[in-house]
Amino acid sequence: MRPIFSVLQRAAPRAWQHPISSSARSPRTAFKLDSICARCRRQQTQVRFFNGQQMGDDQRWLSVVDHPAQVVRTGRKHGPGLIILALIPIISFALGTWQIQRLDWKTKLIAKYEDRLVREPLPLPPRVDPGVVSEFDYRRVYVTGRLRHDQEMLIGPRMREGQDGFMVITPLERGEGESTVLVNRGWISKKIMDQKDRPEGLPKGEVTVEGLIREPWKKNMFTPDNKPEEGRFYFPDVEQMAALTGSQPVWIEQTMVQDLLEAMDREAKGIPIGRAAEVNLRNNHSQYIFTWYGLSLATSIMLWMIIRKRPNEATRRVRQNVNW
Repeated sequence: MRPIFSVLQRAAPRAWQHPISSSARSPRTAFKLDSICARCRRQQTQVRFFNGQQMGDDQRWLSVVDHPAQVVRTGRKHGPGLIILALIPIISFALGTWQIQRLDWKTKLIAKYEDRLVREPLPLPPRVDPGVVSEFDYRRVYVTGRLRHDQEMLIGPRMREGQDGFMVITPLERGEGESTVLVNRGWISKKIMDQKDRPEGLPKGEVTVEGLIREPWKKNMFTPDNKPEEGRFYFPDVEQMAALTGSQPVWIEQTMVQDLLEAMDREAKGIPIGRAAEVNLRNNHSQYIFTWYGLSLATSIMLWMIIRKRPNEATRRVRQNVNW
């Protein structure tokens, strides 16, 4: 045993020295320290050599070249970024559930409007209560009277098939005892915005207009304010237009059969092209549902990948070899 211990003692590093001086150590303490140091040296020798072979000769040895080190996060708590990432799946899942409710509401609303479209048009009452207009939204009506072309208003710009133009709004004066209403006659090109360029589009005398009664619009934050003193209107402010023309705040959108030849003939003559008798509400809630739920799933997977603590296979095998 003495020769083996001498060889191990010579192979050990010379730089290491115990902080306790030799004078302060008792024989018993020195024996314990020497035993511990010998045990450490024996373990180092067993790790480096086994039966005269290096560990690289063992088939179970994992080289650092074949399995490079991985950067891991140790001894630190996750910052606020992890909290934000944890909130994203919850919020997006809630928004997806809300969009399901919105889809159900929008589907029922469109079905209600389409049911009104298939009914026969009703004559407009002599005087209309503006408070009940929302209950007749998209209801087909017809009204007879004389168009006040001198109070015509153009809303725009409005695009149609790549052409710039305007929507023509004209008050319709009805008979005695009946109120005046606003009629959206349709679209005209910007080239003929002056009335002198479209005489055929200014009918004289009594006319009958068939269209849809519509609820007043709400202005969004991106649309500029109307400038009635300059004759510029950017959105249909029914209350404002009714006050300017002495009409009731009732909006009628004139409809027509959508025929290409008819539309081209009207455009050439300067006659406004009316809208189709259909519901034009957008229903994109199915796409929103897919988007929000997909975001919730993706961020949930990302969160799981970040917070998981299970070691990978390579790390497990390295630990086994070290312990062995």
